[in-house]
Amino acid sequence: MVMFLFLVVALAVVVGAVTLAVVGGGDNGPLPEASPERLRDPLPPDRPVDRVDVEGLRFPLAARGYRMADVDDALSRLGAELAERDARIADLESALAGARSAPGHGPGRAAGENHVSMDKPAPRPEDRP
Repeated sequence: MVMFLFLVVALAVVVGAVTLAVVGGGDNGPLPEASPERLRDPLPPDRPVDRVDVEGLRFPLAARGYRMADVDDALSRLGAELAERDARIADLESALAGARSAPGHGPGRAAGENHVSMDKPAPRPEDRP
C-alpha cells in the first residue's frame, strides 16, 4: 500500500511539473518555426554550369534523405544545359562536315586562289629603325 501511495504522489508531481513547463513556458513563448535548410551554393543562374560547379554541389539533408525539390531543380538544369551543348556540338560538326565537303577547300586548290599564310610578315619600311 505504501508503494502505491508513493507511485500516485510521484505521478502527481510529474504531471504538475509537465503542466507548469508547458503552460508557463517562459517569457519567449513557443519556439519560432524553423526555416527549411536550402541549397547553400546553388548553380549559377547567370552563366553556364561548369565542372567546378557540379563538383561543389552539395545537397542539404532532409528528414528522409535529400530535399527532392533541390535535387530535381539541379538535375533538370544540368539536363537542359547538356542537351543545349549536344545540339550545339551537332550543329558545329555538321557545319564542319559541310565546309570540308565544299569545293575548293580540299588540298588541290586552283591556282591564284587566296591563300592565308601562317608565316611572319616582312617588316614594313615605317616599322624599321
